[in-house]
Amino acid sequence: MIPEIDIRGSIAQKKTEGSLSFSYEADETLLDIPFVKFAGPVRAELTYRIFDDLTVEVRGTISFVLEGACSRCLADASEEIVYEAEGFFARGEDDGETYGYTNGKVLLEEFLRDSLMFALPSRLLCKACEQWENE
Repeated sequence: MIPEIDIRGSIAQKKTEGSLSFSYEADETLLDIPFVKFAGPVRAELTYRIFDDLTVEVRGTISFVLEGACSRCLADASEEIVYEAEGFFARGEDDGETYGYTNGKVLLEEFLRDSLMFALPSRLLCKACEQWENE
C-alpha cells in the first residue's frame, strides 16, 4: 500500500519535514520491453518538506529489479535500477508542472507512476551484450 502525506496533521504537529519508506507492487502494464517483468516490489525511500505556502516537495529514490530476456540476444538478463525522483505538489488541480492535492492529503500514486515510467530503460541487456555495446 502506498502511504499518503497528511498536510493538515503535519502542520498541526508543527512538523514540516518527514520521510517515508515503503514497498509497492509496480503496474506491469508500464513495461513495454518484450519478455521483461518486475522481479519484485518497487522500493521507495522518500523525504518531504512542506513550505509556508503549503506546497510540498517530495524527493528520494525508487529502486527495482527488472528480469527477463535480453532485448538483443534473448539470453537471461536482469538489471537493478535506482532512480532519483522529485516532485512538487500544490493545493488544487494538477497543472502539468506540479501535482495537485485536495483535502489536505498528498496522494503519491501518480507521482510514483510517473517516476517509474521515467526510470524504465528502453531495453534490457544481458552482461555480454552490455559489454559489447560499451566497447
